[in-house]
This record gives sequence, structure tokens and C-alpha cells, in this order.
Amino acid sequence: MINILFCGNDGVFDGILTSALSILKRTSTKEPFTFYIFTMDLPHLKESYISISDGKVAFLSDVVKDYNSENKVIKCDVTDLYMKHFSGCPNEGAYCSPYTLIRLFADLVNGIPDKLLYLDADILFNRDIRLLYKLSVEEVEYAAARDHYGKYLINPNYINAGVILFNMRRARETGLFEKARELIKTKKLVFADQSALIRSSAKRKVLPQKFNDQKFLHKSTVVRHFSKRLFWLPYPHTDNIKQWQVSRIHKTFGYYTFDDILYEYIYLKEKYDREINNK
Repeated sequence: MINILFCGNDGVFDGILTSALSILKRTSTKEPFTFYIFTMDLPHLKESYISISDGKVAFLSDVVKDYNSENKVIKCDVTDLYMKHFSGCPNEGAYCSPYTLIRLFADLVNGIPDKLLYLDADILFNRDIRLLYKLSVEEVEYAAARDHYGKYLINPNYINAGVILFNMRRARETGLFEKARELIKTKKLVFADQSALIRSSAKRKVLPQKFNDQKFLHKSTVVRHFSKRLFWLPYPHTDNIKQWQVSRIHKTFGYYTFDDILYEYIYLKEKYDREINNK
């Protein structure tokens, strides 16, 4: 079993759908996948902070089962955990949203397996996921690649937390998540959960950039992460182009290698909308 964790609210479902499609389309294996989705409702903070609906989870489940009938999607509502641990904490107004914090509950949710690949919703796999998932993490708490900008501006081994291969057994033993949660509750951190994980690490493995490429797409790239990045032309500026913005992926990046994934996403998105409108 290959175990994947996504986190987010209803607004990132397009990202989860495209990411899952990229995994399924770029990986040739009979081994089934389990996709865990941590989500929650926090409308008291912002109207859009609502959990991914059961209907969307069921739709995603049907999609992944078309590739392998043993594939599963499991929704985990972590609202109560968030309210208990992080409500009103210094990092509630995190740089992205409170949903960046909820992967830190992985050790508290029942049924989470000993090996778990956490993925941000704004990634696409360019090559077989097993190139990443089958890496050994037996001697570490997790493995992650360097942050494209952080490795220059902060520390040469500063990692990006958008793609993390967790050894959950070791992380439970060392108290990685517990220590990270305590930091979130007590200290205002620049990059919130990412900073908390780095500071709480006892032992980690730093992976080659191809496992979390945040700026370029190479033939060797396994994961292309569509995070916010700096553009120099026509003037220096940042932009946050996501993979489900298909026309911008074509126009700005000139990427067409993901078209089989993105065109299936468009078809499925229209299919879902038709089903909802016909109810």
C-alpha cells in the first residue's frame, strides 16, 4: 500500500484532484493507494474555511477506483483537534492558512500507517511516485528536499515542507509532531508548521531537488511543486500559478507535458458540476 496525505479546505480540491491524477497516471503499479485527506471547518475565522465535502470525497474515490478498485480515499475531519490544540495560537494567521498546520496531527489520527507521504495540493508528479515513496526512511523521522529559496537565504539544508516522506513510527517515538505542536502553540514562526517541523527534527534525510522542484521542470524531475516563485520579467515580481490554471501553465511556463492529466481534470470537473446541477 502506498499512503498519501493531503490537507486543506474545500478550495484546494482541484489541487488534490490534479495531484492524485498525476500520481495515478505517472505510476505503473498494481500496488493500491490510500489517499488520506485532513480537513476541517473554521467559518468563524473566514467564510471559505469549510471542509472538503463528502460529495467531493466520494467523487474522488470513484476516480481513483477507476484506476484500481483497491484504491481508497479516507476523509479525516480534524476540526476538534484544531480547536483543542491551535485555536487562538500565535500561528493561526499563518502565511498560507490554518490548514497548513493540520498535518501536525498525523500522529493523533487513528489508523495512520507507519510510512506516509505528505503532499501539498499544488504539486504534480512528472515521474513514477515509487522513485520517491520507496526511498528508505528507516533511520530518520522524515525525508524532504531543500527549499529553492531558503537554501540560499536561510540555510543550505533548509527544507521545503510541501513534500515530506514520514517515518511515522520513528516520528512517534521521538515526539516530532508533539514538539512541533508545542512550538506552534507558543511561538510565532515565520513559516509556521515548516519552521516547527525543522526545529523539532531529531534526524532527517535531505533529498535531491528533483523530488520537490519548486521552480523548474527537468526530465529528471519527479515532483513539480507549483509554489509561489519569483519572476524577473517583464519586471521583478512574485506570482502563485497553480497547476489547475491550465491556460497559465501553458502560457507562462510553456508546459504541455502534463496535458493528459490536466485535460482529464477538466473533463472530470465538468462531469462533477453536471452531476451536482442535475441533483
